[in-house]
Amino acid sequence: MNILFVSLGCDKNLADTELMMELLREKGYTFTDDEARADIVVVNTCCFIGDAKEESINTLLEFGRLKKEGRLQVLAAAGCLAQRYREEIRREIPEVDVLVGTTAMDEIVSAVENALENRRTDHFRELDRPPVVSRRRVITTGGHFAYLKIAEGCNKRCSYCIIPRVRGSYRSVPMEQLVSQAEYLAENGVKELILAAQETTLYGVDLYGKKMLPQLLGRLARVEGIRWIRLLYCYPEEITKELIQVIASEPKVCHYLDIPIQHASDGVLRRMGRRTNKEELRLQIGRLRERIPDICLRTTLISGFPGETQEDFEELYRFVNEMEFDRLGVFTYSQEEDTPAAQMPDQIPEAVKEERRDELMELQQAIAFEKAEEMKGRILTVMIEGRTEEDVYVARSYRDAPNVDGYLFLKTERQLMTGDFVKVRVIDSNEYDLVGEVYHE
Repeated sequence: MNILFVSLGCDKNLADTELMMELLREKGYTFTDDEARADIVVVNTCCFIGDAKEESINTLLEFGRLKKEGRLQVLAAAGCLAQRYREEIRREIPEVDVLVGTTAMDEIVSAVENALENRRTDHFRELDRPPVVSRRRVITTGGHFAYLKIAEGCNKRCSYCIIPRVRGSYRSVPMEQLVSQAEYLAENGVKELILAAQETTLYGVDLYGKKMLPQLLGRLARVEGIRWIRLLYCYPEEITKELIQVIASEPKVCHYLDIPIQHASDGVLRRMGRRTNKEELRLQIGRLRERIPDICLRTTLISGFPGETQEDFEELYRFVNEMEFDRLGVFTYSQEEDTPAAQMPDQIPEAVKEERRDELMELQQAIAFEKAEEMKGRILTVMIEGRTEEDVYVARSYRDAPNVDGYLFLKTERQLMTGDFVKVRVIDSNEYDLVGEVYHE
């Protein structure tokens, strides 16, 4: 039977989707990306913020209509929305045949088979069970890069965040299992590993009694075939000198760090439940840039958090202007039920949140365009992502994570394949993107 998977939300969700696909593939199911040919649809949902929740609900409703009208036999909802709103989904979207919670992904086969036999079942396990892992999985990212989810859940409990309620407390994946997964991915053509978790910097504290991310990076770097290792979701207060040293000295670890800081006003950071203040953020960013001068820093911010005054916003604006992050995204605050922040006084009007977001993004745009201009003349190693209809190759450098950052465009007579590495000289910039030519030493 043909199964259509829809993976919504973050890259950690995508890793779960690839695991479920592998379990179903082993049982003889095949996959399609054509909804008209699908017998079964599995939607791996997200509910992190309001927009993500709305997208998940609308997707389920859309396939619910398709089920009424077409050949679709089974509609399954998996992941965060299913975990958080199981009763509401059962009541409001009766077309959903089966629900699979965030810690029951390994039950997807029995879930689908029950639904095919007209048994509506729910599959939920205790939130703090060990992470569900498998050496094998279906690689949906094109084959040349893959996400390696190194932990599940989170202990930080920021006041705006629902993740601990739907994903549980922090649980690391044992290192041997991660190395085995990396070896499998490399054997199947993956050249870039992107490490992901709700927080990567705390990897190992629950299993080994201390932070083990530097040691994990060392082990993964020895996997034959892996060329790049990229780090996402590094909380600034957990970045150690040892981690900085490994990033600086291990050739396979990209000089790229995703550090979600969320704000720079000490008062807002305290209400958010964050563990840093503005001065500590400034010092940590300074240490990173001093030790790794070519590091590319990405961050995310929240505009319009409850109680954020105009003075708080202006302080954040000045901080962004001062720090000149290479990459930056801004989300408007989403008032999520069952979080402490949702009950806080002085909720900010939506129009003000959006206005402040837009001001920050306009500032960041100017910073990013200037930084792209400054790249002219630099020699970079890039990985080919594909080519345009005009026979221009699309590539990424160490400074660009897939789907969130920019590209480098390259025209050459050489025949290149997706996943090839090429040394280029940057000759121009176009807003967020770069233009390069093959560099001949």
